Amino acid sequence: MNEPIGPDLFRHLKTVGDPTVSPDGSRCAYVLSWIDRESSEPRARIYQVGLDAGGTDGIPRPFTQGNNDGHPRFSPNGASLAFLRAGANDGDSGRQVWLMPAAGGEAAQLTCLKTGVREFAWSPDSARLVVVSDVEPADPAEDPGQPAAREVRRIRYRHDAIGWRGDSHFHLFLVDADTGSSQQFTSGDWDDMAPAWSPDGRRIAFISGRSGDRDVTATNEIYVLDVAEGTVSGEEPPEPELWSHGLTDVAAVSWSPDGDRLLAAGGTGDGLMVLWQAYLYVLEPGRPPHQLTDDSLRPCLGYPGIYPPLDLRWLPEDGDGGRIVFLGDSQGETRLYEIPVGSDGVSVPTAMTDGSELLSGFAMDAKARRLVVTGSDPANPSDAYVIDHISKTEGKDRRRLTAHNDSWLAEHASAPMEKFLLEREDWDIECRLYHPPGFDPTQRYPLVLEIHGGPNGAFYDSFVPWHQVLASAGYLTLAVNPRGSSTYGEEFVNAVLGDWGGDDYRDLMAAVDLVCQRDYVDTDRLGVHGYSYGGYMTTWMIGHTNRFRAAVAGAPCIDLWTMYGTSDIATSFGETQWAIRLAGGMPISRPLANELSEGVDTLAFRLLQRSPIKFAPQVETPVLLLHGESDARCPIGQSEQYFQVLKRLDKEVEMARFPGCGHGFLRTGHVALRQAYLERMLGWFQRWL
Repeated sequence: MNEPIGPDLFRHLKTVGDPTVSPDGSRCAYVLSWIDRESSEPRARIYQVGLDAGGTDGIPRPFTQGNNDGHPRFSPNGASLAFLRAGANDGDSGRQVWLMPAAGGEAAQLTCLKTGVREFAWSPDSARLVVVSDVEPADPAEDPGQPAAREVRRIRYRHDAIGWRGDSHFHLFLVDADTGSSQQFTSGDWDDMAPAWSPDGRRIAFISGRSGDRDVTATNEIYVLDVAEGTVSGEEPPEPELWSHGLTDVAAVSWSPDGDRLLAAGGTGDGLMVLWQAYLYVLEPGRPPHQLTDDSLRPCLGYPGIYPPLDLRWLPEDGDGGRIVFLGDSQGETRLYEIPVGSDGVSVPTAMTDGSELLSGFAMDAKARRLVVTGSDPANPSDAYVIDHISKTEGKDRRRLTAHNDSWLAEHASAPMEKFLLEREDWDIECRLYHPPGFDPTQRYPLVLEIHGGPNGAFYDSFVPWHQVLASAGYLTLAVNPRGSSTYGEEFVNAVLGDWGGDDYRDLMAAVDLVCQRDYVDTDRLGVHGYSYGGYMTTWMIGHTNRFRAAVAGAPCIDLWTMYGTSDIATSFGETQWAIRLAGGMPISRPLANELSEGVDTLAFRLLQRSPIKFAPQVETPVLLLHGESDARCPIGQSEQYFQVLKRLDKEVEMARFPGCGHGFLRTGHVALRQAYLERMLGWFQRWL
């Protein structure tokens, strides 16, 4: 008999990710992550699996034995596997690069950088690595036994996912693969990340945030640096050359096979938006960027400085400019695509996979004969697959490589998902409805509306833990991608800018109205839950309608004015999202004291008009607030304000605080606190619905 999927699912599920394929295509290494049942601590190890069909070599086996191993990369000559693991030496901080023979053996620590390594890339000759490491300013001459003040000189002095930044910056180092000796070769008051070697090993392209307005925007550029002369002679390398003229932001870069051009994922619009709708471009010195893709899809990206960019592979092709293989998102689905480079204009990519899934990584061998993808679908939380014969003429054969969650899934039925479109006057809004396992259309079920974050995030055809928990507990779970969601084109994603709580709210309510026409929906038992921007929209909704009998708001922002003054992304995110960036890039066109003294037409007033706290007196829905105490993105003061105002108004409200948790703790926080979040969410709906 199947058990329901409960809030403890994090303790049982395993995640497959970050694949790398050996140059000869014989095997794949990947990271397997899970929670240790005895200690409740996260664990991550590198596994290997043979890619030839059949035989015992096709059984995944652990390759490393560390507690937190990650980012595996085969050397180009196939002899070694490099990966990240905590340093074993006194004074090591963070993870360092370790090496193991590709066939197995003992791991040896290669780097001993003071602040550890965030990412790295092998040189084509396997003799060196370029690594990204944090460069901190010199320690102040203060008594180490006494507490010290921390000075702030710039707006971006902290980051929710990284922590305190102060005057620290990411920079690039060259590391000898034999000796581990390192040489820093970029510096400055900016971050340098995502390095990529040229095919001849003489140059490195990288993403850098050194533009003049770097402290208030999220923009990045691509630079190329000749490292051959400086590393041979011991001299400092020359100044890097800007290659991304014409693009306002970039998030991934790789080289053409001949080393004369670059492939970039970026955009020409406002800085932060490239993460939500990027395009592929070919870059060549002295020429404007050549755009390859339109907004019918979005190239899958990492997050510079947080998650390394996903691979973009430019493959040689006889008689033309070659072809590019990449992962792309479209309408809440991920596919593997290929696109030719030889044409003059935008080309239509060819899908190499069928969709109906969320792919998180891919890797291929040196000759592009085999490719491995990792990802999830609505019934399966995480797996790896190999695609054989990926050339255009031979077809594509896909085989499953891993089955780490099969035994648990055999005892816990996942919720079936239905997709449908809601026709609005100007857009088609895509919706996903999860039915409880064993669904009976002759019965009546409570309905919970789920709202994603962003606002430019999106719900995919994937395994979403809280959707599964709600559906398994007997709730119809409606996940909607209203205007503002990514993967539906640039106009759609930009439609929410300056209009939070406007047509996005009406899209969501129209979806609820449509589903409530079904006989099996109990319209007297409606709930709503959202996190981050989803928490904003949850609190906005209950201030504008009393249709919901229960609401759960995770990490909401309820006062846009105070959020602008306290969030770690107030300028780069808030000024764009709330349409308050005026001439000259300043959010406030006049001195604040003058503006506030001139009456109600002020920036603070305009932001308050779109702030849920303004509508607190109208709230009749019982609301539960869930918030991490170390959240720098949507600081916990947002929930504190809302809680206090609602309590003072004698409304039904409770709040749970999660110590030490940042904004992303539902994915990366301690398992006990992630479980507690889902237990409280579920308990609130069981109490009121």
